[in-house]
Amino acid sequence: MASRSAPLQDDQKFALMKFRRSVADVLKPDHDDYYLLRWLRARNWNPDAAEKMLRNSVKWRERWGVDKIESWKAPQPLAEYLVHGLSGFDKDGAPFLVVPFGPFDIWGILHSVSQADLIRVTIQYLEKHLQLAFNQSKEHGNNARQLVVLFDMEGFNVKQYTWRPAAEAIIQLIKMYEANYPEILKYCYIVNAPKVFAFVFNMVRKFLDEYTVNKIHIYKADPGKWQPAVLERIDASNLPRHYGGTMVDEKGDPKCREFILWGGKVPEEMYNKRDDENNNDFNETVIKKGGKLKMEFYCKDDGCFLKWEFRTYEHDIRFGIKCQNEKTGEVTEEIPLKRIASHQCDEVGFITCLPNCKYFVVFDNTYSYMRNKKIRYSVILTEPMEEPDILDVME
Repeated sequence: MASRSAPLQDDQKFALMKFRRSVADVLKPDHDDYYLLRWLRARNWNPDAAEKMLRNSVKWRERWGVDKIESWKAPQPLAEYLVHGLSGFDKDGAPFLVVPFGPFDIWGILHSVSQADLIRVTIQYLEKHLQLAFNQSKEHGNNARQLVVLFDMEGFNVKQYTWRPAAEAIIQLIKMYEANYPEILKYCYIVNAPKVFAFVFNMVRKFLDEYTVNKIHIYKADPGKWQPAVLERIDASNLPRHYGGTMVDEKGDPKCREFILWGGKVPEEMYNKRDDENNNDFNETVIKKGGKLKMEFYCKDDGCFLKWEFRTYEHDIRFGIKCQNEKTGEVTEEIPLKRIASHQCDEVGFITCLPNCKYFVVFDNTYSYMRNKKIRYSVILTEPMEEPDILDVME
């Protein structure tokens, strides 16, 4: 693979010039050539494909409120049990992150917060560290403008990820990362990987870009092999003593728990706990056995989204969305009606809405002759976005 710092060829310069012109309406002052090249390289120097990718990401950032996400307060379980930490910097000045993934209690997390909150806090940390990398690049150059990550898989329990909501959450995080943060990874060390991790990695690598895969280096539980590799890029003073460096926190802890969260089991008293400010848009009701809960929304303008989040108590529910074009009367299935195991994990999603269309949302319990279903839900049609000409979001 060509070096990211190599001089651009003439055709690459032309692609960059064309790309910059085509997306000028969505660029910000700090979106320099380095930023644009990330998207071009992620789409093999195809300016049209890079434009589509970037515009989709601009729309995604609007939907998730990324530009203001710094002020969002993460729920307590994420603030206390989400494994991560800034350990220091590599020898080029790039931020170096340590993620003790093995103790991560994803079962407890997803019983305590929504999948949307897990995605939101991941975005928050990515934005924070990328801003730090950008600031570092002002002093150290563009070699500091990416992230170096060490994932410690000691204690990894694959059984957690055979649970559907856990597997889906990880896949959604990977897809979100690949679609919106191309080529930000400088190096990734996965250490203390058990044998079963090879199977897991082969399952998720199909969601990863080739660039990302090439930056990942996996090591078994053999410090004699992975510590020299890490220390080649990370000075010992920036690596916790637990991993073979010299760094300890102010309490002398070799795991540096003062600034690296090591997770652990989420207390059950935190399960299904929500901060009051996150409850404003939610309703609770009981759908009678054999009954339905129906909602209707009218989208007048382009640039709107229909988004939902819900959880049932003890049992699943069927969920679906239909769209009716007001002019033609044509009805299409946006989300086919199917049973959702929302008693195991919050169901979260969205669709891009078309103008002059009605949207019919249904929670269907007609298949149940014995049980009423209690549901906590939020379904919202967003206001039009400021830039209605942006391309629709694509998978």
